[in-house]
Amino acid sequence: MLTPEEALELMHEFTESDALRKHMYSVEIAMRAYARKSEEDEAAWATVGLLHDYDYERFPNDARLATEQHPSHGVQLLRERGYPETLCEAILGHAQYTGVARVTPVAKTLFAVDELCGFLVACALVRPSRSLQDLTVKSVKKKLKDKAFARGVNREELLQGAKELGVPLEEHIQFVIEALRPEEERLGLGS
Repeated sequence: MLTPEEALELMHEFTESDALRKHMYSVEIAMRAYARKSEEDEAAWATVGLLHDYDYERFPNDARLATEQHPSHGVQLLRERGYPETLCEAILGHAQYTGVARVTPVAKTLFAVDELCGFLVACALVRPSRSLQDLTVKSVKKKLKDKAFARGVNREELLQGAKELGVPLEEHIQFVIEALRPEEERLGLGS
């Protein structure tokens, strides 16, 4: 098992993009919060969040191949380092095109927070405050309806994630906003 420090080092080794790093930080934060809520292993869940896209820059997968490129390549490297299989499967399962079923709580949670974290940060960035502090569920849901806003966020997956997690969408959005707020400076938000 990688320590959080080793996971961070690996992510930085593979990822130069500041925006992608910040996305992985946001997913790490949300995963840690959900682990705490579910009384799961916070460090393990946080590393899954931090590493879920670490290979994305070096091994993009525009063709959406199930067993090559992102996330399969990165997971293979993690397996070689002895990373637990349940966590490898969670990372594979966050990309629907891999065909890996999300059956564990960690896998369902990663899928549920991945798209949402990206969307929440986008919502915060267009606010006058550029902050999560005044972001509301109502404003997030309004932005979800605007297909021109944050086009890269797959709304179907965002909705499916909350459903698979078994949490009402509004509750899921609020929980993740609250998890990210104390860490918004790390995400490049706020003043």
